[in-house]
Amino acid sequence: MLQIEKKNCFIALGRFLSQFNFDQNQKNEAVLHNDLYFDAFVDLIHASQSHNGWFTPEQVYHAVQSWAKALTEDNLNAWLSRYEFSTIQPKTVGLILAGNIPLVGFHDFLSVLLSGHKVLVKTSSNDQYLIKFLTKYLITVSPEMQNYITFTDGKLENFEAVIATGSNNTARYFEFYFKDKPSIIRKNRNSVALLTGTESHDDLVRLGEDIFRYFGLGCRNVSKLFVPKDYDFQPFFKAIYEYKDVIFYEKYSNNYDYNKAVFLMSNFKLLDNEFLTLKEDSSYASPIASVFYEYYEDLDAVKQRLENDKDQIQCVVSNGLTPNSIPFGKTQQPELWDYADNVDTLQFLQQI
Repeated sequence: MLQIEKKNCFIALGRFLSQFNFDQNQKNEAVLHNDLYFDAFVDLIHASQSHNGWFTPEQVYHAVQSWAKALTEDNLNAWLSRYEFSTIQPKTVGLILAGNIPLVGFHDFLSVLLSGHKVLVKTSSNDQYLIKFLTKYLITVSPEMQNYITFTDGKLENFEAVIATGSNNTARYFEFYFKDKPSIIRKNRNSVALLTGTESHDDLVRLGEDIFRYFGLGCRNVSKLFVPKDYDFQPFFKAIYEYKDVIFYEKYSNNYDYNKAVFLMSNFKLLDNEFLTLKEDSSYASPIASVFYEYYEDLDAVKQRLENDKDQIQCVVSNGLTPNSIPFGKTQQPELWDYADNVDTLQFLQQI
């Protein structure tokens, strides 16, 4: 099966996904196989919360729309044009996917198939239905795709390379278990925002999107703020008030109450607006419903620290203060060429 044929399957999938929006689903009669899949996908989106309590319809729709925007002919061509796949000898690449946010492993799935390899997928129990549904759609568009995609519920076997995502603890297991295979092993990472106090109200509103999208469960969610000494947090709290309804979601509310209680019992000083706590802390990974912050006096020193700690950081959000920094509000809208952990997946797949 030629790469262009696979690419066209994903373009068709992008058109299919473009019909689904939290505000209103809009059926496009020109989209392939809507008679089989449109209503079924709406049902799956609304059933996803029963499979994973964090996958509310709003969050799943956001993930679906993100992929609809990514899977266009222009985007796929711009991404793939940087690589040469004509000499690739197809291999089977095992994927161990995370399940913290909807379709979080889909980029690896896409990368393996478009690079010319076959994929052997072990999904997370927290996100096992969405990617399988999209796979069925792809196979309906082109039945030959079935020869390139296998799912397994058991141990990965009969593969020649692996891409595995997990916690720092599971990463140590992965590194040992897959030591004889070409691999990408992804560990815990967090994202930070570097503020100067000159950000506009709109900047800070968009920063709220980086904090609260997917309830803060993704590695691209901002979990730490670097702020100048004597920073005034009032504009920040005023801006993120737009996200106040997050507290009405029970799982989030329970985490807010629990983590706030733990902090208070430990006599930590907190800033609090009744749906998010801010705690001064040097760590990058904050609990759900909390963001850590740290004061700085020397901006250049912070930039150097972020460079030194780059293996712990997924994204830096700022108004262009660091190389490759991400604009406010864009962390959960990565381009196809924005690779997790800054590891070029397609380059890896070229070389195995």
